[in-house]
Amino acid sequence: MAGGAASGGAVVGGATGGADRQGEEFDRRAAEVAGAWRPGPDWSTGYLPLQDATVLTGDPGFDADTETAFRSGWYRDQIELPTVVPADAAIRFPDGALSVPLISAAEAYRQLDQGDPPPCEGRPRVPPAPSPAVAGRPDDPVATRAATACVPLTVTGVTLGTAEVRTSRGIAAVPAWLFTVAELTTAVARLAVAPRAVTAVPVPAIPSRTLPGGVAGVDRLRRVDGDRLTYDVALGACDSGPAALVREGDDVVVVGGGTVPGTGECIELAVLKPVTVTLAAPLGTRPVLDVATGRVLTLAAH
Repeated sequence: MAGGAASGGAVVGGATGGADRQGEEFDRRAAEVAGAWRPGPDWSTGYLPLQDATVLTGDPGFDADTETAFRSGWYRDQIELPTVVPADAAIRFPDGALSVPLISAAEAYRQLDQGDPPPCEGRPRVPPAPSPAVAGRPDDPVATRAATACVPLTVTGVTLGTAEVRTSRGIAAVPAWLFTVAELTTAVARLAVAPRAVTAVPVPAIPSRTLPGGVAGVDRLRRVDGDRLTYDVALGACDSGPAALVREGDDVVVVGGGTVPGTGECIELAVLKPVTVTLAAPLGTRPVLDVATGRVLTLAAH
């Protein structure tokens, strides 16, 4: 596998030599992770999504409350959801198409909805309508005050369409139920492919080499933009950093985070911190693997 470890962000250990040693330790571990990668034939012939099954189709116009509701999966439906299962439809990959069975809109909504929000003291479960006295006066604090922190998103419509999804075969147009949400400026898509047609992500081969000190694993991918990756590094609450660590090859990319352990007593709490790294070439169809576990990293809901 070509490529070596590259680091960015904080200088580990406060000196170049410390960062170099950390990079070397990471690279040895990453080489073992990359060498153990065995995707199997379905990686290039089946449907293997590499992101969450809930997808935003554009800019949602989030505020803090609606983003919390979206990330938490809080919804309420205001329509009758179709229970009829549509006919099979095609997933369109850059290298071809694959016909797959689908699920109903009702089943997609059941997967989308993760329950009701918890009670919020002093906040209503349903946003109040503006009173005539303040309607049309955006400068009035009563008119502009949000009241949705503990309120689910409202589904007002649904249609069958497609969503762009990162898969093991590249970006694909995947059949999806598109839910219209009153509080957002774009539809929320829930992928409509039946579970029996989804190829499971390969089980990682756990490296025998112990994870080096000062090297942390990765929880998830946040964003993929061509040759730029943003991912969350899992580190201790008192650790400093992280610096981005990446080993890039022609067929796989391995990522981690460089950290400096905290001194003294500290609570046992994992903290996720994002880092961004620029690859030598666009990611394309290459999988991104966690240096700690060897597992394939997938994109969080976005």
